[in-house]
Amino acid sequence: MTCLRAGLLAVPYSASMNRAPTLALPLAAWLLLAPGGAQAAGFCAGLDSYKVNPIVGGAPIDLCRLDAKAVLLVNTASACGFTPQYEGLEKLNQRYARDGLRIVGLPANDFGAQERGSNQQIAEFCQVNYGVTFTVGEKLAVPIRRDPLYAQLVRISGKAPQWNFHKYLLSADGRVQSFDSNVTPQSRELVQAIEVALKPAAR
Repeated sequence: MTCLRAGLLAVPYSASMNRAPTLALPLAAWLLLAPGGAQAAGFCAGLDSYKVNPIVGGAPIDLCRLDAKAVLLVNTASACGFTPQYEGLEKLNQRYARDGLRIVGLPANDFGAQERGSNQQIAEFCQVNYGVTFTVGEKLAVPIRRDPLYAQLVRISGKAPQWNFHKYLLSADGRVQSFDSNVTPQSRELVQAIEVALKPAAR
């Protein structure tokens, strides 16, 4: 399974990828379970907590208790025409993480069977090809009947993912904004929404 990045052949999945994942995650320090941190109350209404298991291991991350001003959730895949968006997502992470943005990739094999690899293979793919430093969770099913996270996102935003790299922006005030797969990480539409979400609340 391969994916093209900037005209180059990306590292394919291989059965030989059996060493420990090398995905570097500063989020071990960033994504602290902080009860006093920003909390998307509207998003978490009726959902006491929702924990994502990082693909590289470690303690689960509770999306309802992230110490963040905004969270960008993206259903990802390693063999999709949109896979190069990993590069743009990493640029967003480098630009806005210090301001309170947390990006969480949620690999899924539901659209075109384009994420067939194991969690370990996905972790290595992200690191080798895109130098990803934001959190990538374990593979997660997108259909809302199978997962309460997506059921909640669809209920609040009114839009369900139609393909890989659909994006949901969660604000600390409970707003959930939906962005289709063709909205790139560097698009004016998404960047402006992120910057608004990161602005200090009016007093």
